[in-house]
Formats: sequence, C-alpha cells, structure tokens
Amino acid sequence: MNTIDFGLTADDYRIHRAGFPDAFYDRLAAWGLGGAGSRVLDLGTGTGTLARGLAQRGCRVTGLDIAPAMLAAARALDQEAGVEVQYLAAAAEHTGLPDAQFDLVCAGQCWHWFDGPAAAREAGRLLRPGGTLLIAHYDWLPLPGSVAEASEQLILAHNPQWRGAGGCGIHTAGFAHLAEAGFIALESQSFDHAQRYTHEGWRGRIRASAGVSASLDEAAVAKFDAEHAQLLAERFPVDPFDVPHRMFLLIGRKPA
Repeated sequence: MNTIDFGLTADDYRIHRAGFPDAFYDRLAAWGLGGAGSRVLDLGTGTGTLARGLAQRGCRVTGLDIAPAMLAAARALDQEAGVEVQYLAAAAEHTGLPDAQFDLVCAGQCWHWFDGPAAAREAGRLLRPGGTLLIAHYDWLPLPGSVAEASEQLILAHNPQWRGAGGCGIHTAGFAHLAEAGFIALESQSFDHAQRYTHEGWRGRIRASAGVSASLDEAAVAKFDAEHAQLLAERFPVDPFDVPHRMFLLIGRKPA
C-alpha cells in the first residue's frame, strides 16, 4: 500500500468532506453524551469536523492529530465558525496528556488508522471514571450502479493498492479493542443518511480520500480527477445528487 498522508489533501479535506449530520448529535444526546460543559478529547481530529460540532454544542474540546496541515485547516475553520477548540499535535496511542481529564474521548472516521488496542488503552487512561469512549464512522455506500461504486472502481483503476473499496459502513474491530482495554457496557447503533453533493463537491470528496490525494502524486491525482469529472458527466449527469451513507457508532464506558 502506498504511504498515506492526509496532510497532502488538507485543502480538499477542509472544503469537501461532509461533517457528521445533525442526526448523529441527536444520537449522542440520547446516550447522554456531548452535553454542554463536557470535557472532550477528539482523537485523529483532522480538520476538526467532530471537534467543532461538539464545541458548537457547548463542549470544551481538545482535538489531536499527527498532521500539522490538518490542524492548521481545523483552526481556520474554527475561526470561520466562531468556536474555540484546543489543538495538539500527537498520536492517539501516545497523547502525553494527564490521566483522567475527560468525560468523552471520541474518534470520528479514523479508528482504523490507529493501533486500536493501544488507542483504547490510552483513552481509558485519559477518561474520568464512568467516562465514555466513542468510535464513529460516516461512510458512503457503494451500492450496485451507484456513483459511489463507480468512483471506487475508478480509484482502483488508478491505485490498485487501495484497500478502502466495498465497505458496508459497519466496523466491528473496535468491539474487541474496547473490551480488551477494560471498557464495559458496550453499545452500538447504525443508521443510513443521504448526503447531497454537487459534481465539484463529490470530486473534491473523492480526491480527499486515502486512495487518491493522500497516496498518489500530484500528476496522478490530476489524471484521476479529469477522468472522474468525465465519468460523472457521462454516467451521473444530475447535479447535485444524493449519495447514500451509513453512520456507525460504538461506545464503551470506563468503570466508575
């Protein structure tokens, strides 16, 4: 697999990757998570999408990521949104933060990039007794004949080493990671959501994936993007269009 560096695609990531929908935050509220005043650590924060969403709902949020370019984009977006998040450049498995500081540790769309067992142990150290670890994913669904399936096939034609195709939006590895780290009362849920994209927005979203700008050189990305634009114009001319996504959430509680 090519080396993955999301810092290379920070601009597209900032502009085109959709954040979690309002229904996601409603599910958190039903679990009693993310309330005003909660201390939150967002692992693998990227451009701060989840961190910003929680800060807008009154949480006191620290966002953590290994990519300085992503953190710079996050700060710019926070300024535009009028929210304040503290950011730290560090790895999810070794944050360097003090013990038992947070009510909620979350990881949005990134747990699969971590050493899961190590990240779960670190989250357990950072949480207060009774605190919660949340793993969340928001994935497009490559249904037969869909634009997502066609875009995945094009990515594979340009980057056969990409391993992200064919997902169903359900992520099971975290169950073992949380249980082995001592979390209890594990609970999960999923729901589907249609995300609307323009042609330009979908091209940007796909460029901001691991299989394109995060792993291909600049010339290869430009070649891919030109073919992607042609594919959309010929096979999916409606603009904008809806892309089915699946939201998956998994939580575990630190024993009180």
